[in-house]
Amino acid sequence: MTRPGVFGALTKEHREQLMSLAREVSFATGERIFNEGGKADRFWIIHTGTVALDLHVPGRQAAVIETLGAGRLLGWSWLVPPHHWHLGAEASSPVRAYEFDAAAVREMCAKDPALDHELCSYVLGVVARRLRSARMRLLDLYAPYGAGEVP
Repeated sequence: MTRPGVFGALTKEHREQLMSLAREVSFATGERIFNEGGKADRFWIIHTGTVALDLHVPGRQAAVIETLGAGRLLGWSWLVPPHHWHLGAEASSPVRAYEFDAAAVREMCAKDPALDHELCSYVLGVVARRLRSARMRLLDLYAPYGAGEVP
């Protein structure tokens, strides 16, 4: 059986290396985890619960782009300078997660190119999926009917 999410993208050795830096945390329903534009100095792998990713829309309520659950990576902006959140996140149910200090993970990756490659490849896939989700959600909310159709 393959592991979901980031754990499935890493070898056993690299999972163990990454988890050596993990710290267990929890968030209550409705708790704000991070805000768009804030300093991205950590990330999480969700163990239980759900987190809503949202995007600030001027003059409107924040648009929920995607909801993440168990095994999913919460936060990718820690990997890409200038290390500021591109989205916001709020617990939509009680959440337990593994938290990682971004600087420590980047340092570990600098010392292990294979880990760096596995992690960066996985995060790039996450960025691509979140970009598609954001595009579709914003089209659903704000575009004229049919504007998101591909010719």
